[in-house]
Amino acid sequence: MTSSLNIKASDVLSALAEQAVEEGAEPLTIKALVEEASENGAQRALCSMGLSDPQAVGDIHELRQLLMGWRDVRRTARRALVAWVTKIGIWALLIALAIELKVDRFLGN
Repeated sequence: MTSSLNIKASDVLSALAEQAVEEGAEPLTIKALVEEASENGAQRALCSMGLSDPQAVGDIHELRQLLMGWRDVRRTARRALVAWVTKIGIWALLIALAIELKVDRFLGN
């Protein structure tokens, strides 16, 4: 849904730029205006999220490392759980087989 919104916004922006050129504005001026507005919008968005200070780059990097670490922990825990369940299942089968074989030996003799 986000991509369709971007396409619509892009279409609107293109239409407005074309209209401004038709009304006498220079294409270079329109392009500079759009770039400046985009930059200001990005700055405002970063400010509203608290990411406008110089340490923000480091904070984002640390958050990404933390997220990657969390994903590694989840993956490792999932693998360990599968390994334990598999081992318990194999042990249960071996115990059941041992009990069955001992019972058959006693009944057979």
